[in-house]
Amino acid sequence: MINWFIELDHVTQALLATLFTWLLTALGAALVFFVKTINQKILNAMLGFAAGVMIAASFWSLLAPAIEMSEDGPLPSWLPAVIGFLSGGIFLRIVDKILPHLHLGLPIEEAEGIKTSWKRSVLLVLAITLHNIPEGLAVGVAFGAVAAGLPSATIAGAIALAIGIGIQNFPEGAAVSMPLRREGFSRTKAFMYGQLSGIVEPMAGVAGAAAVIIMRPILPYALAFAAGAMIFVVIEELIPESQMDKDTDIGTIGAMLGFAVMMTLDVALG
Repeated sequence: MINWFIELDHVTQALLATLFTWLLTALGAALVFFVKTINQKILNAMLGFAAGVMIAASFWSLLAPAIEMSEDGPLPSWLPAVIGFLSGGIFLRIVDKILPHLHLGLPIEEAEGIKTSWKRSVLLVLAITLHNIPEGLAVGVAFGAVAAGLPSATIAGAIALAIGIGIQNFPEGAAVSMPLRREGFSRTKAFMYGQLSGIVEPMAGVAGAAAVIIMRPILPYALAFAAGAMIFVVIEELIPESQMDKDTDIGTIGAMLGFAVMMTLDVALG
């Protein structure tokens, strides 16, 4: 099975890997068929776990390889990583200011982005969709780096990144579908909205994989860009949402566990 996957071209690998991450989002959203709500502490732990996975992936799977790839270049090895990292954050900040969206647990009056009359459900889905873009991009860029033949990029590392992103997508799917169910949506409609938030990942993954192989010199910047975009999402969204309950230790422990799981996956497989 693994050999079959390895023999595929890098774009197809990125597509299948991000379809896997989308599937985990859909499975998380499917919890709405079995329960109407999730205990807030459990949700906080899952959001914290997702944050920990993304933080670890940003360094172990993206920033560290970006720095290593730049060691033989004309610029200091840290500079492409810094430029790409900050560019990723700036890009997400711009999109964050433009795209209408609403973070979990907030009233619709606190929706961000351009003012609109869109329904609360649409704004909630867009909030999750927004941070699924850098996740899909990160997976795609990782497979593109393998295809580029760079020593620091391995197929096992790219697979580990996809697994880590997929694991943390499970609670994200539930984090969308459960609030919609509480607001009166049918189970089917809540599920459809929940899984829809992850469908952008295959598109971003394919685009990332195709772009880096065409423009190999930008690969360190692309890896760091994806890392910067993910860290922006973690700090701006996941961590605050995991700390909304009085018992903030739950989200913190979840984040540490998520970091440990992703670090283990990347080091053991990569």
